[in-house]
Amino acid sequence: MHQGVTWEKGVICVSARLALAVLCAVSLMVVLDGSIVAVALPAIQNDLGFTPSTLAWVVNAYLIAFAGLLLLSGRLGDLIGRKRVFLAGLGLFTLASLLCGIAQDQAQLIGFRFLQGAGGALASAVVLGMITTLYSEPRARAKAIGVYSFTQAAGSSIGLIAGGTLTQLLDWHWTFFVNLPIGAIALALAVRLLADDRGPGLRDGTDVTGAGLVTGGLMLLVYTIVKAEEYTWADVRTLGLLAVSLVLLAGFVLRQAKARRPLLPLRIFRLRAVSGANTVMVLMVAGLFGFQFITALYLQRVLRLDALSTGFAFLPAPLSIAVMSLVFAERLNHRFGARAVLVGGLSLVALALGFLATVQADGDYATDVLPALVLMGVGFGAAMPALMGQAMSDVSPADAGVASGLINTTQQIGAAIGTAVLATTAASRTGSLLAEGAAMPEALTSGYRAAYALSAGLLALAVFAATVLLRARKVQEAIVA
Repeated sequence: MHQGVTWEKGVICVSARLALAVLCAVSLMVVLDGSIVAVALPAIQNDLGFTPSTLAWVVNAYLIAFAGLLLLSGRLGDLIGRKRVFLAGLGLFTLASLLCGIAQDQAQLIGFRFLQGAGGALASAVVLGMITTLYSEPRARAKAIGVYSFTQAAGSSIGLIAGGTLTQLLDWHWTFFVNLPIGAIALALAVRLLADDRGPGLRDGTDVTGAGLVTGGLMLLVYTIVKAEEYTWADVRTLGLLAVSLVLLAGFVLRQAKARRPLLPLRIFRLRAVSGANTVMVLMVAGLFGFQFITALYLQRVLRLDALSTGFAFLPAPLSIAVMSLVFAERLNHRFGARAVLVGGLSLVALALGFLATVQADGDYATDVLPALVLMGVGFGAAMPALMGQAMSDVSPADAGVASGLINTTQQIGAAIGTAVLATTAASRTGSLLAEGAAMPEALTSGYRAAYALSAGLLALAVFAATVLLRARKVQEAIVA
C-alpha cells in the first residue's frame, strides 16, 4: 500500500489520487505515442526521404522493442522494485522522445524509436501491477482500474487527434517534443509520490537464458508479423522466421518449467482468469487496432478528410470510452459481475464493426461512421476495465509485475497481428477489384468492408472465449489479488 494512503468512507486521499494520476498519465503517453506518430508519417516521409517500405519502420521499430521487452520488464519490476523500473523506463522514453524530435536522418529516427519503445516497455509493464498493489479495497481498485483502462482504451484515438493537430499546426517534430514536458513533470512527481518497493533482488541469480529466449522470440515474432504484409504469409521467408520465433518461444516455455527462478512462473497460467483474459485480449485488440488503421484510411482516401479532420473524426470514440469506463464501468461490474459486463461490451463492439462492414464509397461520416464509433466506445469502455480486472485476479503481489507485463505483451501481439492481417485483407481485396477494372473508391471501400467483417469475426471469437474461459463471479472476487 502506498505510504500515507488511507480510506475513510471510500474516499481516496489526495496522495493516492496523485499517484494514480501519474501512473495513468504515463500509460496514456506511451499508448498514444503509437498513433500520434502514425498521422505524421507522410510529413516525416517528405522531410527525411523515406520510401514507402522504409517508412513503416518508424512504427515497427517502436512496436518490436515495446512488445519484445514488456514481459522481461514486468519481471524486473517484481525482482528489483517496480518504482525503479518505472522511473528508468520513463526517463529513457522521455530522452528518446527528444532524440526522435531532433533526428536528422532515417537511421537516427529508427534507432531512437527503438529506444523509445524500450523505455515505454519498462514504464508501462509495471503500471497495472503497481495499481493493483496500491489499492486493496475492492471497489476502490475497480475504480482505479477503470481509470487505467480508459488510458489503454482511448489512448490510440486521442493520439490520432493530437497527431493531426500537431502535424498540421506545427510540424512532425512536435509529435515527439510533446512528450518532454509530460515526461519531466511525471518523473518529478513519481519520485515523490510512488512508494519505494523492494523485491527479492538479483543476488540469487536471474533466468538470463529465459530472458534471452523470450525477448528474442517476441521481437522476431512481431518482426515476422509486420513483414508478412510485404512478403505475404505464404512466403518462405515469412514461414521460416515464424518457425524460428516459435522455436525460441517454445524453448522459453521449457526453460521456465525447469528454471529455479523462472522469468515467467508457469503457475500463473493455471489461474483460469489470467489465461482466459490474455486469450480474450489478443482477439479483442487484433480486431480493434486494425479497425483504427482501416478507418483512418477510409476517412482520408475515400471520404477525403485531411489529417486534422481525420483526427477529430475519431473524437466520439474516446469520449464514449471515457463516460463508460470512468463513470459506469465500476457500477456495472459491481452489479452484474465482470464476465457479464465483458461479454456485453465485446458484443456491442462486434455489432459496431458489423455496421462498418456496410460502408459505401459514396458514404457519409455522420450516418456511416459516427454511430459505429459511439457504439464501439460504449462497448470498449465497458469491456476494458472488466478484462483488466480479470487479468490481475488471483495473482499474488509477488507476481503482479509479470502478470501486468503479460497482459500488455498480449495486447501488443494482438495489435501487430490485427494490423498485418487486416491490412493484407483490405489490400488483397482492393487489388483484385482494381485488376478487374473497378474504380479506385469502390475498390478501396470493398477492401475496407472485408477488413471490417474480419474484425467483427475476431470480436465474435473474443465474446465466445470470454463466455467459455472466464468464470462468472462478482467483481469483489474478480479483482482482489
